[in-house]
Formats: sequence, C-alpha cells, structure tokens
Amino acid sequence: QVQLVESGGGLVQAGGSLRLSCVASGILFAFNGMGWYRQAPGKQREFVASIRGGSTNYADSVKGRFTISRDNAKNTVYLQMISLKPEDTAVYYCHKEGSIYWGQGTQVTVSS
Repeated sequence: QVQLVESGGGLVQAGGSLRLSCVASGILFAFNGMGWYRQAPGKQREFVASIRGGSTNYADSVKGRFTISRDNAKNTVYLQMISLKPEDTAVYYCHKEGSIYWGQGTQVTVSS
C-alpha cells in the first residue's frame, strides 16, 4: 500500500532553517507529482510547494525561502526551509498530487 512518511520537523527560532523529508513507498515515485502542505491551528490546510519532474511551484508566502526537491533514487521529496517565521508554524504534510494519499504530518514550530 501507499505510505508517505515525513520527518525533520522541530522547534526553531525565527530566522532559522529546517529540512523536511518525505519517504514514499508503494508508488512509482519518479512518475508522480509530490507536494507539501501545511495546517496551522484553527486554519485550513494550505498548499506550500509541489514538484513534478523538474518543474516546481510555490505558495507566494514561501517563495524565496522554501525549496522543494526530490531524489528519485531514494523515493524522497524534501522541503528546505530558511528564514523561518513564526507564521510558518504548522503541521507539514507530504502529499502525492492528485491522490488521496497524505503523510501523517510533522510539526514545525518557529519561536519569535
């Protein structure tokens, strides 16, 4: 079955960096678009970034600070986050684009 497992979240001060990872299994990873989404307390889940082949897309709120990448040999998609802000605090989810499959989420907390 399809599994998406995120890791790399944590507590960081404003201005800091984190790298999230999502390892996928049960899918032909290289042929699938993958995305990162986030959900802050009391808010709806929102799009952060996606990657399909060599093409990437970002939410305006993270452009220039977050970078999505993938390693098809490792079935892994990454989200490098720099210059983190308190408003980036959320649970971050990995998603196989166009599917029902989501990871369990990893918490990112940015303190001011």
